[in-house]
Amino acid sequence: MIGKIAGRLEYRAADHVLIDVRGVGYIVYVSDRVMAGLPGTGEQVALYTDLLVREDNLQLFGFTTLVEKEWHRLLMSVQGIGAKASLAILSVLGAEGVSRAIALGDWNAIAKARGVGPKTAQRVTIELKDKAPGVMAMGGTVAAALGDAVIEADIPGPVRRATPPPRINPAQAEALSALTNLGYAPGEAASAVAEAAGNDPDTETSALIRAALKLLAPKG
Repeated sequence: MIGKIAGRLEYRAADHVLIDVRGVGYIVYVSDRVMAGLPGTGEQVALYTDLLVREDNLQLFGFTTLVEKEWHRLLMSVQGIGAKASLAILSVLGAEGVSRAIALGDWNAIAKARGVGPKTAQRVTIELKDKAPGVMAMGGTVAAALGDAVIEADIPGPVRRATPPPRINPAQAEALSALTNLGYAPGEAASAVAEAAGNDPDTETSALIRAALKLLAPKG
């Protein structure tokens, strides 16, 4: 399994790039967001990758963060969502947007992706809602995980990632943990945290927990 590659960007096409790693060229398919953040041709780049194995083909898909890679893997586990549809969803929403849409059950946001219909979008939010807390919690450890190359480029100079990793607010992961420890269902807790964090992404843990508890409180 190839989990990450680092090398020189040889060329880019509409939906994929070629990265030269020690003389071996790897074709890597990427979302529109990843493509937009890539450096220029001839520059160095590193991407996390997921390998799709088919009977007659092997395809690599590239991501700038581990959270994005995990969502790609989970999205493809849903019936009707292949690699192309998964990249379309990530192109429209990004990893953070996917986390938020699934946690809130916002299938309309998923349906904005090219080639994803309303029924499939609803299936995505239903089947993956309980997976959202685990992926969202990954955000607190992503920063520490970045930088350990699986394949090192044999090229002078530093390897540059496509884009700087997004700043992660660990308060969301801590709030999720606190709410599940209080007995709330993972999906329910994720929805409340996502909604509370949407009002102020930089909210501290204690304030985020209080806001989420208010959303979880019985109405009436």
